[in-house]
Amino acid sequence: MAVEKEAAPHVAPIERLAHGEEPAAGTPIGDIPGRGPGHIAARVAIYTLLLSLALLYFVPFFWSVSTSLKTIPESVQGFDLIPNNPTLHAYREVLTEFNFARYAANSAFLATTVTLINLFLCSLGGYAFARLRFPGREVLFMLVLATLMIPDQLRFVPVFQILSDFPHTSWNLDFPPVHYNLIGTYQGFIIIQLVLATNLFLMRQYFLTIPKDFEEAAKLDGAGYFKTYWRVMLPLAGPALAAVTILTFQGMWNDFFWSLVILQNPEHYTLTVGLSSFIGQYKTLWPQLMAASVISIIPIAFLFIVAQRYFIAGVTAAGVKG
Repeated sequence: MAVEKEAAPHVAPIERLAHGEEPAAGTPIGDIPGRGPGHIAARVAIYTLLLSLALLYFVPFFWSVSTSLKTIPESVQGFDLIPNNPTLHAYREVLTEFNFARYAANSAFLATTVTLINLFLCSLGGYAFARLRFPGREVLFMLVLATLMIPDQLRFVPVFQILSDFPHTSWNLDFPPVHYNLIGTYQGFIIIQLVLATNLFLMRQYFLTIPKDFEEAAKLDGAGYFKTYWRVMLPLAGPALAAVTILTFQGMWNDFFWSLVILQNPEHYTLTVGLSSFIGQYKTLWPQLMAASVISIIPIAFLFIVAQRYFIAGVTAAGVKG
């Protein structure tokens, strides 16, 4: 008895699918063709270009590391990425003879303090601009954003005058107000960085992406505005808080202009100002300068690597709704 061969299932051709025709239910689809040579060549070209750009941007950092491993005579001979006789003398000198620990502690203190204050005040202000309804809200927010167009050099004179004659009202109203000179103090630097417009904008934009259902549920439970912000909205804004943390800490750690203008006491110098001690009128200690620069990059690089995922998510979410 002859065995009948089972009929092969009908395979829907790719050409019919390409024209928008839907196959019948249960009809298997033929093999999808792989990527052609042109597509693979384009991918290879794109990745080669991106890798070349990445290496190009990496050259300055690699040159800094290379210079920090050279001696002073070798560092001024020319552009040579590979040191002939690598040595850690510059790092030892920076960590022992240079007041590096003091400057690093000042930078860490100011960057951490300003970051924590901005996390609270900017998130609080961002929540108010995103959720509260009050007269002139949009105009006030536009004025805040307008401050981003004013460079620090243009604000230098009024800020310096205010800090040099900062008013302080005494508790005893019988005495006239007392004025303090905040130039050369930590307080003067912190005051002008209390609320950064960029951070306020990021927090406001992120709060706009959070559904209002969470706030309505909190109101049903009897929560006020501040409790809703603190217990409901702030825990949901983790990515935005991470972005603000990285941007603020990195900005304060690398700040040079206001650190140089306000922190005029050598005991209060930050790393950016302290690095200038390696630059003299007739000679620059390039290995020591590069060694100190490489060490000062480590905290920022570590912070970004740890919170990179949250940073990208916060910046992306803050830019999708206005």
